[in-house]
Amino acid sequence: MVDPRTPVIVGVGQFTERIDDPDYRGMSSVELATEAVRAALADTGADVAAVAKAIEVFAGLRQFEICTPFASAPLGCSDNYIRSVAQRVGANPARAVLEPIGGNGPQKLVSEFGGAIAAGDIEVALILGSENGSTLKTFAGRDQKPDHSETVGGQLDDRGYGFEQYMSEYTANHGLTGAPVQYGLLDNARRKRLGLGVDEYRRQMAELFAPFSKVAAKNPFSSSPIERSVEELATVSAENRMICDPYPRLMVARDTVNQGAAALIMSVEAARKLGVAEEKWVYLHGHADQREQDLLDREDVSVSYSSKQAVAEALRGTGIGIDDVATFDLYSCFPFPVFAVCDDFGLAADDPRGLTLTGGLPYFGGPGNNYSLHGIAETVVAMRDKPGAFGLVGANGGVMSKYSVGVYSTTPTDWVPDRSKELQADIAALPKVAVTRNANGAGVIETYSVRYDWPVRTGVIIGRLAADNSRFLALAEEPELVSLLSDGDPLNVKITVRSIDSGNRATLH
Repeated sequence: MVDPRTPVIVGVGQFTERIDDPDYRGMSSVELATEAVRAALADTGADVAAVAKAIEVFAGLRQFEICTPFASAPLGCSDNYIRSVAQRVGANPARAVLEPIGGNGPQKLVSEFGGAIAAGDIEVALILGSENGSTLKTFAGRDQKPDHSETVGGQLDDRGYGFEQYMSEYTANHGLTGAPVQYGLLDNARRKRLGLGVDEYRRQMAELFAPFSKVAAKNPFSSSPIERSVEELATVSAENRMICDPYPRLMVARDTVNQGAAALIMSVEAARKLGVAEEKWVYLHGHADQREQDLLDREDVSVSYSSKQAVAEALRGTGIGIDDVATFDLYSCFPFPVFAVCDDFGLAADDPRGLTLTGGLPYFGGPGNNYSLHGIAETVVAMRDKPGAFGLVGANGGVMSKYSVGVYSTTPTDWVPDRSKELQADIAALPKVAVTRNANGAGVIETYSVRYDWPVRTGVIIGRLAADNSRFLALAEEPELVSLLSDGDPLNVKITVRSIDSGNRATLH
């Protein structure tokens, strides 16, 4: 017997619309989320209408189309995404919540509202999210476009955008305006730490991701169900062009997807009252949320303290070790987030348990901030199929900026509070690197990326000044240096940096 307030996940749902589907509609984010929520309600096996009416909190993830205050949704959108979905499924929650930007959000929300249920504050909550990138791309160049605008009003706890932690005017002026280039800096820093060459590291990334594509090829919710070989992923070609060094296209999260997912959480007492059979119940055993230092403050950008501490704390709360985990779904927008966990916990790319249940963001699909809700849904289904086993979900946000972990199982357990706040002090106490914003003089390349996605190929460098070892950002536009960054191995190479009105510029001489 467990405390009747113990939270259990009782229903999960997913939905994917592919561009090559014969009945492809180009759905809105509200419509995609609605399909996922309907699937989650049906998954409970209980009276769908009664369960929908019992939901007190609808908490949702922010879509790309509403991720910035500087632009409006291209096809229009709801003024209250959460309540638009709720109305469609016959729900009227007392509270609607819209989470800030961050791929850690799905697991964070499950932990947050699981805790609220355990505290007796609420009894039933729904986590939902969707992404309509495929629709936005499909209609971008057309004269005839759908109008997805809706006005529903009502209460909304809008938690803001939250992109301030990921970028600043200084980083944006030096090309750090997208995820591929920023993660490219991290993966090249890891390559430097391991002492690997460019080709050797690209093959290591391909060996990591090829098994992910194999999983995606068999997943009915996958956006790109195609198995890719190591050679195919490692070989730069017209189809697999470079995006940002060190990533060819097939190693980058696939964001032009139409996907939705949802998870329904309620207390054991509510599950019994609503008639949800116990074989549907999956418990959140261990959980943790950690925040990393800002990118340029980190002493070593090739590691992640937040993911290490979050995974360790979730395992501690569960009372198991990494070897006791039966399934993993590790956030995989690029290789680095997966490598970071593997490095710290001794996981191999070919671990027989696999490192993903969905197939990963480049192959299953990268539905923005909502990806890990799909990972949670897959984990819940897997745990039902393996009673007593443990499944771990690792959810990452920003530039390895926020990491949230959950460990799931059908084994009954009371709610276990986590020590995330106490552990956060460990990260806050880490040393910070001095940054020289206007850099001049001799320096060396600490790590780098190359923006092939710009009209003119440009290098992006994190460097260290020879004078005081302080860190700086610089763009490389000089052909000789850009050539070295693109086709050579520039790590630790000496450069000269100078400050101009628009930022720092690096040259070889």
